[in-house]
Amino acid sequence: MITKGDDYPIHQLPIPIAEVGTERNFYDRYFFNGYNEDGSVFFATALCVYPNLNLIDGSFVLVFDGVQHNFRYSDVLNQERLDTKVGSLKVQVIEPLKELRIEVIDPDKGINADLTFVGRFEPMQEPRMVMKNGPRTTMDSTRMTQHGTWNGSISFKDKEIKVSKSEYKGSRDRSWGIRPVGLPDSQLLPPLQIPQFYWLWAPANFEDLTSHLYFVDDSLGNPTHSHSVIQHDDEVDVLLDLRKEITYKKGSRRISEAKFSAKKSNGSEVSWILEPKYHIYMCGLGYMHPEWGHGHFKGENQSTYDSYDLNEDPLDPPFLHIQAICKFTLNEDNKTKEGLGVLEELLIGPHSPSGFEELLDGSK
Repeated sequence: MITKGDDYPIHQLPIPIAEVGTERNFYDRYFFNGYNEDGSVFFATALCVYPNLNLIDGSFVLVFDGVQHNFRYSDVLNQERLDTKVGSLKVQVIEPLKELRIEVIDPDKGINADLTFVGRFEPMQEPRMVMKNGPRTTMDSTRMTQHGTWNGSISFKDKEIKVSKSEYKGSRDRSWGIRPVGLPDSQLLPPLQIPQFYWLWAPANFEDLTSHLYFVDDSLGNPTHSHSVIQHDDEVDVLLDLRKEITYKKGSRRISEAKFSAKKSNGSEVSWILEPKYHIYMCGLGYMHPEWGHGHFKGENQSTYDSYDLNEDPLDPPFLHIQAICKFTLNEDNKTKEGLGVLEELLIGPHSPSGFEELLDGSK
């Protein structure tokens, strides 16, 4: 099928752009988050196309006064991957790798948002992530992450929020490839094992620099994937020997403090202390949501709204995946700097250093 993308010189295979091979779980996603200087206002957006499911979905989350408001949208893609609009949500690339715009115009739900993201530094390409369950590839993806500022406005019912680049920062990522989307496979792979995934992802903004780090551990606590970068105006440091020390809230998998350390290319030490202020639930953006999960067919042009009281903390599976808004204290070259960012946590199954032995047991 010929689509708009075929009129751009971006082909990588001798087939139309709409075709992405035979893998049903291929996805191509935008993700953004933003927050003000004290973290009291937070917003996030996800928009994704699934070419071999012929679906597009997206969501917008707004947090203020202790409540998370969730706006979700889903539609048929009609194979047109350049139409990055689903329902009332639209993502527009103004200048590739530099400036993007988000619009949510949904008078029925009382939301009107017009937000522009401008990158502070160049995007960082994370190492390709490949994960398998026995012989089956469950994830094979590439991600780029970028830190930036926000400008625009959000109106929700009687709340008006002016978003200025001097006060609002955040991060975005673009990821694409293969990961579990849509309905799960009906034929499980024997022998059955307890699912295991230990994921920490922590982008942060400081006044004159940004940092980013992440971990994926196996059940013994060995990092299978890890990466860390610090960006300044005049240099980019890809760090080595990344280490972590995690403290959990008693009886749970929620992190109360995270300490990370690494070495710069010149051998000097860098360290972070992350102190969570509060967390938001990624199921508001479709992650692990039982009804509005990523790549679920909901019909043509469907949408929904709900909200979560962030003073409550359900520990059932859809709410395991969180982003904790954190104060970051960075020590680099014997200088201490404070910033703000998120610690994304998805901790499922055994993890020996944490004392986790079962699917969802908590810290001792």
